[in-house]
Amino acid sequence: MAQYDVVIIGGGPGGYNAATRAGQLGLKTAIVEGRGKLGGTCLNVGCMPSKALLHASELYEAAVGSEFAKLGIEVKPKLNLPQMMAQKAESVEALTKGVEFIMKKNKVEYIKGWGRIDGPGKVVVKAEDGSETVLETKNIVIATGSEPTPLPGVTIDNKRIVDSTGALSLPEVPKSLIVIGAGVIGLELGSVWKRLGAEVTVVEFLDRILPGTDTEVANAFQKILTKQGFKFKLASKVTGAAATDKQVKLTVEPVAGGEAETLQADYVLVAIGRRPYTQGLGLETVGIETDKRGMIANDHYKTTAPGVWVIGDVTSGPMLAHKAEDEAVACIELIAGKAGHVNYDIIPGVIYTSPEVATVGKTEEDLKAAGVAYKVGKFPFLANSRAKINHETDGFVKVLADAKTDRILGCHAVGPNVGDMIAEICVAMEFGGSSEDVARTCHPHPTRAEAFRQAAMGVEGWTMQA
Repeated sequence: MAQYDVVIIGGGPGGYNAATRAGQLGLKTAIVEGRGKLGGTCLNVGCMPSKALLHASELYEAAVGSEFAKLGIEVKPKLNLPQMMAQKAESVEALTKGVEFIMKKNKVEYIKGWGRIDGPGKVVVKAEDGSETVLETKNIVIATGSEPTPLPGVTIDNKRIVDSTGALSLPEVPKSLIVIGAGVIGLELGSVWKRLGAEVTVVEFLDRILPGTDTEVANAFQKILTKQGFKFKLASKVTGAAATDKQVKLTVEPVAGGEAETLQADYVLVAIGRRPYTQGLGLETVGIETDKRGMIANDHYKTTAPGVWVIGDVTSGPMLAHKAEDEAVACIELIAGKAGHVNYDIIPGVIYTSPEVATVGKTEEDLKAAGVAYKVGKFPFLANSRAKINHETDGFVKVLADAKTDRILGCHAVGPNVGDMIAEICVAMEFGGSSEDVARTCHPHPTRAEAFRQAAMGVEGWTMQA
């Protein structure tokens, strides 16, 4: 019977980063993954393939629309959807192979099969051929991630009614697509198919898009998407769906009550969120219970069972790959006797549409609810030299700082490449930085990043470029 210091169940960003760190620290480590490929949802059917399609579709839209012509580039583009899907698959394959290499480099044993806990210190791995292997270990790390949340009354067949995985591999560009859910996944995948030619309607239960995001940013982003051709039905609930070989009929009602209506589309994407994946994990064999959302509780990544740890989407906090990565490092360092830590106040979120939305820290709504006195600095991309030259002037940057200490409390932006640039604010916040720290830091010109500096200047009222 194989014996380990750490056995990690799940090969996604949480799992494979935990395995990497454990290997670096000299722990005998195994990682168990049943998908047949490492990388989890993120690399295989989530973050990475969606970004491949977002990038390709953005270039296609630029070529087929007026953007290239305005720049003096005359082309006659033709969409080759099979090739677009093929290059997506090639990129994903390269990434998953890269993770396998990292496991070998750090002397981590990669075991293919579905893992389940079978009492204290034991993990049983069921291979594709049905055979089972028992692993003995001092520590078990649960990193099983999440799966799409189903919607009552709507049966996902991944033919006409699809989840996020199905939406990454549609066999054709829909003439019409209905997206149920105005969150990150729905708006990103809706953007892909909108750029490729689909008419996209977003149905959302709440009276706004992007719940939890700074309201001013969400409202501005909705206006931008509407300008791009998105249609929104907010404060609406889907009560039924009927699919045929060629279309889907949805029954939609106002949340506040009123007459139902029927919407028709070629395809429907259900994107109402994700839920923890714990199916068949054997939690009961070590006395672990989940809460009503399916989450496994943790205390510094420790579960209620000795020697069993949990990280990533399957436990509390935002369901983000980079949050899982940070937890992976902290968890393994605690197992190794070090001081692992994650600052949950500084976990950025990004929506990779065009323009992007990026956010970190507290929103204005958070600060008002907590009674915190704060100042605001804002700067529009319309006044940013690089954005104007590149014809990408939608959006703005907003910096929130404590009214007394000037410490940065949050930053929220919609605009070109803000997902990359918000890392500057994350670093500043991690070091307890002030808006003045960013405002007095020299930024290269002309760059979009200057918008963040100008917004920081605006906190004390000395914005210089607008």
